[in-house]
Amino acid sequence: MKVLAFNCSPRMDNGNTALILNPFLEGMKEVGGEVELFYTRKLKINPCHGGFICWLKTPGKCWQNDDMQMLYPKLREADICVFATPVYVDGISGPMKNLLDRIIPLLQPFFELRDGHCRHLVREGYKHGKMVLVSNCGFWEMDNFDPLLVHVKAFCKNAAKEFAGALLRPHGEALRPMMKLGIPLDDIFEAAREAGRQLVRDGKMSIETLNIVSRELVPLEVYVRAANETFQQALDALKK
Repeated sequence: MKVLAFNCSPRMDNGNTALILNPFLEGMKEVGGEVELFYTRKLKINPCHGGFICWLKTPGKCWQNDDMQMLYPKLREADICVFATPVYVDGISGPMKNLLDRIIPLLQPFFELRDGHCRHLVREGYKHGKMVLVSNCGFWEMDNFDPLLVHVKAFCKNAAKEFAGALLRPHGEALRPMMKLGIPLDDIFEAAREAGRQLVRDGKMSIETLNIVSRELVPLEVYVRAANETFQQALDALKK
């Protein structure tokens, strides 16, 4: 099973998103998943120019000579696509948006009705497959992921992908400080790993496992106070 993963955090492995993404991918590998991981920060992906050249003049081919040319065959063949992003201004990061925008050459300009809704036809040789979201948010509440989930689920419908679920980590800024303090978090990382095993082995992830990934780390009031103190200390340090 071919797994194509994208870490779309500008902080790459130093970000909190990677703390969930990396064990998730390791779990996939443990049960036979062929995982290939890319960091959008290291890729050259230009914005889409919106000229529909890939639909009308060179069907299925984008005119821009950047790293998308290398990624298109991989996107066509992937059984599972994993997109990992922090929540940026209630949505996905800019690099991930560029990546998604540039996927339209894999679709055709023609419309079809799927479940009574307008969608684009996909091109021949495009494997539908599954898509998974991995995301981290600095805010405490789970509903901060809602706009992001609406966007990703809509993309799956338009790109003829099955939305296979999401590993969501609210108030993720607490992870690294808690790790430094030795506070037990192994259940969260093991749940991310188990979710990867489940997806490759069983074709789906259990709600129970995903809930552990998202479990509360600290009470809301404690988190807000700690976050404000951390930012104030950083500001005070700049004045010295």
